[in-house]
Amino acid sequence: MTFATFLHEQQSKIFAQPWPVIPAALVIAALNVFLFAFDRPWTASDGLRNWGDVLLQSAGITHQNDLLPPLLYSGSVLNIGLLFGAFAAALLSREFAIRRAPGAELVKGGFGGLLMGSGAMLSFGCNVGGFFSALSALSLSGLGMMAGLVLGAFMATRYLILENKRRIEAGRLPFSTACAAPPCPAASSLAFKAQPVCGALMVSSLIAAGVVYHQLGHARLAAFLFFGVALGVILQRSRFCLVNAFREPFMSGESEHARGAALALILSTIGFAILKAMDLKDATEWVFPSFWYGSVMGGIVFGAGMVLAGGCGAGSIWRAGEGHVKLCVAVLFFAIGSSCTRLVLVRTDLINSLGSPFFLPNIIGWASALSSIVLMMVIWYLLCAWNEQRYSTGVVKF
Repeated sequence: MTFATFLHEQQSKIFAQPWPVIPAALVIAALNVFLFAFDRPWTASDGLRNWGDVLLQSAGITHQNDLLPPLLYSGSVLNIGLLFGAFAAALLSREFAIRRAPGAELVKGGFGGLLMGSGAMLSFGCNVGGFFSALSALSLSGLGMMAGLVLGAFMATRYLILENKRRIEAGRLPFSTACAAPPCPAASSLAFKAQPVCGALMVSSLIAAGVVYHQLGHARLAAFLFFGVALGVILQRSRFCLVNAFREPFMSGESEHARGAALALILSTIGFAILKAMDLKDATEWVFPSFWYGSVMGGIVFGAGMVLAGGCGAGSIWRAGEGHVKLCVAVLFFAIGSSCTRLVLVRTDLINSLGSPFFLPNIIGWASALSSIVLMMVIWYLLCAWNEQRYSTGVVKF
């Protein structure tokens, strides 16, 4: 066996099949802990707002003297790594294609992106930064956003169910909300043969970009780039999606993503708590002043937007890396919506009226705070698993 044949076999083993969702979610949680230990937790909205700020300034709408270009802003570099990591993984697995969408779906993608951008600014973070990372940091705002996400996702899911029902009654095919792996191109096509080679070249380019950052004195940005690439590859291959975690229990009853999110939050919260309790990180870090008005309202708006768009901040980015045009539109309008909303909140001083910062251990103690979050995640896990069983037996039907 030649070395080239050996490499081909390894590539097929890793990228021929989707990765399991729950183990992938746990790896993402571990990466989030490492990212927090390195600098700050994972969030997508911060980098997307930077993109929106650059767009508005380029159009002459705003002016910020201290605005960093996307290639020098850590949150943006993290998102760039996420985008191109997912792109590389899609190529290596032969799953990349330009996937167009009907005009109505593009409108939903844009409107959903605007809602997500607005909701993220109200809650000081998207469903990753404002919910997943904030809850891991034992911030009460994370719980508030979770409650809002559930309500917003439920309302938007009910709308999608009614929309598809009307389409079926009219004799048209319903729109798919699934996040399943797309089909590979035909084995005889050029895309089938060329995509893995292009994927390897993309991986090499990303490594080279990190080396360039390091040589230019931006080792920190190189680390953010590589964290983003790792997240993009894992998300694309596992298709782990927080949108599915909040939507599918109401749509189809499927609970794997919700159960994965619950377990990932337990691991991430324990990791964050260790870092904070041992004074390796400041206890108040990532504790946002948005409870409860901003976090709940932001969660409702964001939850509705992510269901309509078919992807959250991070989910839209990695699916855009696969070639989904609708999610590219969602990313663009997320960036614009977050930048505009932040501008309004700052200029009207409403940003100081969205709530207060509450660090759970300061209220109920470390042990009670940690055990409370773990218990809530266990209950979420069990309720979703029970709901899935009820769907499978036909007890529940929307």
